[in-house]
Amino acid sequence: MSESPPELEDDIPAYTSGLPGVLGIIDEWIARGEAVMLAAGVLLMAINTCANVIARFVFGEGFFFSGEINRILIIFITFAGIGYAARHGRHIRMSALYDSLPAKFRKILMIFIALFTAAMMFFLAYHSYEYIETLYSRGRILPALGFEIWWIYIWAPIGFTVTGIQYLLTAVKNVTSPEVYLSTGVIDGYADTETEV
Repeated sequence: MSESPPELEDDIPAYTSGLPGVLGIIDEWIARGEAVMLAAGVLLMAINTCANVIARFVFGEGFFFSGEINRILIIFITFAGIGYAARHGRHIRMSALYDSLPAKFRKILMIFIALFTAAMMFFLAYHSYEYIETLYSRGRILPALGFEIWWIYIWAPIGFTVTGIQYLLTAVKNVTSPEVYLSTGVIDGYADTETEV
């Protein structure tokens, strides 16, 4: 008799906000919206790419607008994804020094990192907004799809702003709670992994 394979666990469990009251509810709704947008963006890009490859194989040439659609989706996924990564504590960390510190100093360093990163995100949001204003004033359009090019970059300031808010809330969470948090819902630490022999 063969045993049934063990159930695989999702490495990213359902997001639960660590924020109190209405802020927590709003944070969870934004998290769900981001997850749906990212999944839809990746699926649409895969469908568009596959359809373009099939069209090239069957008809001898691909869709003339396929490249522009993928460009739009890559920008969308990138800037929608940075807030998602920050919310789930999945951003890249250089943690050799951080991990060697006692918990009290890790908390202080995490508050500084979160505040500094939030400031950088707001700085980049401001400059990306200025970039969009420049594109808008020039009136450039996408050659295949025919709409103004500034529309595809609108996700940059939105993504930077959402990420900045997320890091700001992470700093607040670390100030108001005894544990060290990587995001408002993710406590700092390493998961114990078991391997079967």
